Amino acid sequence: MQLYDPTVTGPERNYARAAALASLEGKTIGLLENGKLNAVNMLRQTAALFEQRHGCTILPLFSKSNASAPAPGETIQAAANDVDFLITGLGD
Repeated sequence: MQLYDPTVTGPERNYARAAALASLEGKTIGLLENGKLNAVNMLRQTAALFEQRHGCTILPLFSKSNASAPAPGETIQAAANDVDFLITGLGD
């Protein structure tokens, strides 16, 4: 068993949000599905709106197998290399 002291501070992290896109026109969309029953349908319908309204291109799905865990680093890196923005969400 491993015990953690909740009064100890963790390491400093310098996370920053990506800069906002100036426009959505012609951007490439990534979809990250989380294995939930309706996630793929919800994401594809949402992405279709971006495709219709802004001429976006939709890449094949990226997947993670556990909705409550972060996506693997390789998945995030692949998405970062290939897309302008990523859509994810629960499909319940």
